[in-house]
Amino acid sequence: MSSGLELPFRPDSQLTEVMRLRVQSLQQRGQKRQDGERLLQSNEAVYRLDFSQQALRFSHWMVRLAQPGRLTITATSQLWTPDLTNLMTRQLLEPAGVFWRAPGAAADAPIQFYEADAHEFGERIAELAKVRKVMYFLFGFEEGCSPESVDCSITFTADS
Repeated sequence: MSSGLELPFRPDSQLTEVMRLRVQSLQQRGQKRQDGERLLQSNEAVYRLDFSQQALRFSHWMVRLAQPGRLTITATSQLWTPDLTNLMTRQLLEPAGVFWRAPGAAADAPIQFYEADAHEFGERIAELAKVRKVMYFLFGFEEGCSPESVDCSITFTADS
C-alpha cells in the first residue's frame, strides 16, 4: 500500500545568512572565491527539505507563484554543512528545476516548467532521500519572483 507524502521546502534563513556573510567577507577583504566555490547570489536563498520517511518515489511538484516570475531550484548533492565548509560547484545537482509564470498569464493558469528536467530532478531527490534526512537547495528568484510570492513543495509516494 502506498500513500502520498507532500514535503514543503522551508527557507533556512540561518544558512542563507552564513552564505551571505561569506560573500561579504570576501568583498571586504578584496579576496576571490576558492577555485570551484559557489557563492550565493543576491537573488538566491537556501531552502531545506526534511524527509520524515526515506523509501520514497517521486510523484509531482507543487509550485505556486503568486505573480509572474521565474524560480530556479538547484539541489546540493552532498550533505553540505555551510557552517563548516564552503559550497562547491561540483556539489550542485543537474538538472535544476525551473518553474515560471509568464507576464500576462491568467492567475489560474498552470505554472510552466521543463517537464522532463523537473521529473528527473524529482527522481534524483527521491534517490538521495534514501540516504539522508535533510537536503539543501538554492532557490533563485528572477523576473519579479520573490520568496514572499512562492509556495513550493514536492510530493512523493511512500511505500509502507
